Amino acid sequence: MGMATRYDVVVVGSGFGGSISALRLAQAGKSVAVLERGRRYRPGDFPRDVTRADELLWRHPSRLEAQGLYDVRFLSGIGTVAASGVGGGSLIYANIHVRPDAAVFDDPRWPRAYSRASLEPYFDKVAHELRLSPVPTSLALRKRDVFKRAAERMGRPTFDPPEAVSWTEPPGPGRKMCQLCAECEFGCQHGAKNTMDQTYLARAEALGATVWPRTLVSHVEPAPGGGYRVHCTDLETGERRTVEGSRVVLAAGTLGTVELLLRSRDGAKTLPRVSARLGQGYSGNGDFLGSLQHAREDLQPWVGPDVATVMRFTDEQPRFTLVTATFNQPATRVLAGMGQPKLGPFQGIGYPLWTFLGPVVHKAFAKGLLSKPMSNRVDPARTCNLFAIGQDNANGRMGLKGGRLDVEWNYAGENAELVKRMSAAMQEVASQYGGTYAPLITWQLFKRPFTVHSLGGAHLADSPERGVVSTEGEVFNHPGLYVADGSVIPTAIGFHPVMTISAVAERIAEAVAHGF
Repeated sequence: MGMATRYDVVVVGSGFGGSISALRLAQAGKSVAVLERGRRYRPGDFPRDVTRADELLWRHPSRLEAQGLYDVRFLSGIGTVAASGVGGGSLIYANIHVRPDAAVFDDPRWPRAYSRASLEPYFDKVAHELRLSPVPTSLALRKRDVFKRAAERMGRPTFDPPEAVSWTEPPGPGRKMCQLCAECEFGCQHGAKNTMDQTYLARAEALGATVWPRTLVSHVEPAPGGGYRVHCTDLETGERRTVEGSRVVLAAGTLGTVELLLRSRDGAKTLPRVSARLGQGYSGNGDFLGSLQHAREDLQPWVGPDVATVMRFTDEQPRFTLVTATFNQPATRVLAGMGQPKLGPFQGIGYPLWTFLGPVVHKAFAKGLLSKPMSNRVDPARTCNLFAIGQDNANGRMGLKGGRLDVEWNYAGENAELVKRMSAAMQEVASQYGGTYAPLITWQLFKRPFTVHSLGGAHLADSPERGVVSTEGEVFNHPGLYVADGSVIPTAIGFHPVMTISAVAERIAEAVAHGF
């Protein structure tokens, strides 16, 4: 059956915001089409041979035919990682759902209607749908125990966050409970993760919503008969087509949605009245990576989920949280084999080459350079990655450069105090482990952070002078066009942000349904 020409609702993107929108509008009795650029993955389908780079990495300027799982971009001011596939970022995230502190919403960039208390009912909805629960204390996890002991000696509080994982029994046919294999961020081959395609989106499809994978949207314009016309390309056939919706919800992720709106406003000029604030206020959610090596004891880093416990550094500004991020044994061996080079006074020397790294990374994977450890001098069992998430100043500027999305941001200069605090905390954790610490080599070489938590650029606001969408997610000056993903979040969160994104998407979906 082919795609219809018009639906009540067209949703662009199938991650957290898109899947939530699809379910709630299908429940409201609306016809729903979900357009997703990536393919559909089933348990067992996720790529593991990293030399097959076209299956691993999403399109970049020199390799448009690559349509893999990971969208890795080296933008002017920051490196980003996002997902491409039915289920969006839920396919490769660490499953962590944290309800942020009330103080996060005290920032004046948040509209008055948003607070921890006002979002609580929507947090509850997400927790119910994704069947969230922490790692059971009955599971013996050495890496969790060592991390908690270190935090206790440091006088730092910790908590075990709820996770979208089935721990003790299979969640459904063809799926298994968690195998404790630390492959959460590579796509779960066992189906133990309660990803959006297995939860919200599956329920939406059961109610009649239709998902169209491998459908890349270019821009949106008002439809002659009301509503909006979405222009897209079938990536399998190359055929260009259009589909109309009485309502359109953009949920292509922060990078995808802002790029779509920029293309529509400034390229195709089909949405000329979108706020001048579009692209302002991008945040990487303070993501900062480091490595810990030479711990005094075996950490068994590849046993368990990727993340089990969160350590708080929220007692003073700039606030952040810290976890040990761990991966399966092959990935840990490769990371350990890279060692911990320290560039000293030469830090940042490689910055002119930063934006050219996309093709280099693709070739490195294809040639097998990133599939085996460079050295076996480091015991991988005594290593882990340190991952801090903080409240950066959310001052990145998104725009089109050469027809493609870019982010300009003097991150190192504007967030020097945050980076200093995070680095000191990581050094202290490493000392507690009896090990050594170094920042991610890309930070040392290029002075550019990497984020898996892009936020902002199409902020929620009380007026178009302050943001791009209303408090109900509707694009100012364009009735019936909504945004429901991380791009509407107006500040860094300082915690894993997906719970906030999802709760806001639930609130927006409620508004869209009531608006019919």
